[in-house]
Amino acid sequence: MRTPASGNNPKGNTVDKKAKKKLEVARQKLTKLQQQIAGHKQQPDDPEELQRLEQETEKLQAEIEKLKNS
Repeated sequence: MRTPASGNNPKGNTVDKKAKKKLEVARQKLTKLQQQIAGHKQQPDDPEELQRLEQETEKLQAEIEKLKNS
């Protein structure tokens, strides 16, 4: 039996399957980026690469927040 929050209520607290999958993928990408940043800080070959990774991390964090709040 379904609870009211998981029924056909689009305004419920549940996240639909597509958004949940996007959130999962974004979190995985964020983890990978954070590992790349940590490695780059240990061996800084290209300063522009670090900046690019940090910008991409910020974008993913914003996307995750947007998905969590939708």
